[in-house]
Amino acid sequence: MDSEVALVNEAPWKHYSVLVVDDEHGMVSFLQRALTPRCGVVDTAGSVEEAEPLLRRRLYDLIVLDISLPGRSGIDWLHQLRDDGYAGDVVLMTAYADLDTAIDALRAGAADFLLKPFSLAQVLNAMQRCFERSRLIRENFVLRREVSERAADVEGVIGQSEVMLAACERLKRIAPTPATVLLTGESGTGKEVAARALHRMSNRAAGSFVPVNCAAIAAELIESELFGHVKGAFTGAQQSREGLFYYARGGTLFLDEIGELPAAAQAKLLRVLEERRIRPVGSEQEIPVDVRVIAATNRDLKAEVAAQRFRQDLYYRLQVVEVTLPPLRERPEDLPLLIDHFMGQLAPYLDVPRLELDGRTLARLAAYDWPGNVRELRNFVERSLILGWFDLAPEPCASAANALLSTAEDSLEAVEKRHILAVLAACDGNKSEAGRRLGVSRKTLDRKCHAWGVAEAH
Repeated sequence: MDSEVALVNEAPWKHYSVLVVDDEHGMVSFLQRALTPRCGVVDTAGSVEEAEPLLRRRLYDLIVLDISLPGRSGIDWLHQLRDDGYAGDVVLMTAYADLDTAIDALRAGAADFLLKPFSLAQVLNAMQRCFERSRLIRENFVLRREVSERAADVEGVIGQSEVMLAACERLKRIAPTPATVLLTGESGTGKEVAARALHRMSNRAAGSFVPVNCAAIAAELIESELFGHVKGAFTGAQQSREGLFYYARGGTLFLDEIGELPAAAQAKLLRVLEERRIRPVGSEQEIPVDVRVIAATNRDLKAEVAAQRFRQDLYYRLQVVEVTLPPLRERPEDLPLLIDHFMGQLAPYLDVPRLELDGRTLARLAAYDWPGNVRELRNFVERSLILGWFDLAPEPCASAANALLSTAEDSLEAVEKRHILAVLAACDGNKSEAGRRLGVSRKTLDRKCHAWGVAEAH
């Protein structure tokens, strides 16, 4: 066996499914023997009529399709597959190839073309190219999804306080295991950052990290988002779609705000966690998935269980290992590290100089409760960098009732007005630049300034 085939044999294809469609029994037998040890699922059919019911039940990563089939040609079916929204790769096979046939195959959307008789090396290398392309598509999908949902992120857990070091030590101990993890803590404490750290330290680091905000998906769509659906499963399902569990194969699925999951989806999630198999909406076929699940919530799930808003069996299935991330008010000694980190991250992005943090300012920041936790601190640092000074209240803040930007008597509109006017002043009245820093349009600034009776700026 040559080195190219040996390389292909080492490829991790256990997460991929293949459908072979050919009416030649010998060819089907050859491909089945070659692919079954290498792929997670290998199904076969002798015609388009036999293949279509299989495709309605499963979302195949690859179809190996003969052109000459009884009843209907492979190229005609491939055209229909593309029209119906099938996005997987198709490798066409034929014993009677010419230039026109090859051109027709490419126009129909074939990923590769094999001329019979072909060797084991040829078919394996064609599949390797397809699976590598599929992997890149999945990673690109996940990356686009993350970029669209999140403007910025902290690249690691930061802190040297005793409570944070204890949490980090717990994360390190459980990261190499396949155990399901439940991350708890107040909003803004960095649960997604911790989940990403778990993924990076695990043996799944080479796989995808797929974050899902359960609260941001409509209840009627959550099952389709998680588990996928087949064409016609519900109104608007014009083509089959793979779910996020499928995209996370070999990696980690992060279910943020798990307490918001609807009851019906809770029941299905429990079954997936127990059996490690998913069933797309409208499908009769179950698909094995190798996914580590990390869930997070800022709710008290025990109280949710007692109130019958969250399934008790799912709670215990998620709580294999629980890690609670401490609120910022319990680790004020981490403020200098966090502020330095955020300034290092944001100052180049905003194209402004860093600020010097003196002892008096730090003491006043440490006296504040930080109800928004690390997320609030990051916003405060960004605002301060824009203004050019640490924008503190007149006196040290001791509770959430005193905001860093305002006194307790200020209305929300007054706080907004003072902040916008301060940014305008820092930009010498340039509304376009102020809008860029504030993240709003020039038109919005014009409208607000007109309402406040502020003289026109440039």
